[in-house]
Amino acid sequence: MPNNYGDKPPLSYNKYLRVQDLINLQDCLSDPVHHDELLFITVHQAYELWFKQILHELDAAIMLLEEDRVPAATRALKRIVEIEKLLVNQIHILETMTPISFLVFRDQLNPASGFQSMQFRELEFVSGIKDERILRSFESDDFAYERLSQRLNEPTLSDAFWSLLDRSGFDGSSHETRVRSIVEILTQPEKYPDFFLMQDLLIEHDENIALWRYHHVLMVERMLGMKRGTGGSEGAGYLMKTIGIKFFPEIWEARTHLKVAPK
Repeated sequence: MPNNYGDKPPLSYNKYLRVQDLINLQDCLSDPVHHDELLFITVHQAYELWFKQILHELDAAIMLLEEDRVPAATRALKRIVEIEKLLVNQIHILETMTPISFLVFRDQLNPASGFQSMQFRELEFVSGIKDERILRSFESDDFAYERLSQRLNEPTLSDAFWSLLDRSGFDGSSHETRVRSIVEILTQPEKYPDFFLMQDLLIEHDENIALWRYHHVLMVERMLGMKRGTGGSEGAGYLMKTIGIKFFPEIWEARTHLKVAPK
């Protein structure tokens, strides 16, 4: 039945998702346009959309932990780690380019660099790794600097988790007591099933980001060898140094102190 005069047309899939806007966002800079530049832009824009979703879930997880809503926070963390698995696999799509194909348009990107991904830096800050040197590197970008400054002053996922354990009778006041708390949880999973699952998801979040960094550095080295990054960084050399960064070092260290109880 046709709409009455003046009625809005019915909502469509394309309008809801703004597909027309979305597919017009891939502006290639090479001239003539190189075939593989569209792939490079699409993959990285997809990353930024997933980073947005991860940040949305991290913010929710922090709020839920602060409200002692552990099962709901756990669901948010489960979603995060599933998205991160996708991010690791997505890197290998870039490896369908040949090194020569990438070099054809790479100089057009200079001095832009993946180092400047504001949302990935937000992900690091909100997970528990805050670095004012990173913040200072965004001083020329007002939008990014404001967002990262706000993240620098907000509670992190790490803060929320250790505060939850404090409220639940564990001691999260120092690195050593946090390690002991995780050892107790790991030793008695039936007694602390919610915390056991949560620490497992947190270490998986850490692991997935480390895997993403590792696969990223291998992809860069496969494409560029040891060339310097477009933003002036060491390229693969810089990326390799980031692999060992951990959001929850106490959860990792606790594994070192586990012992099987004598029978």
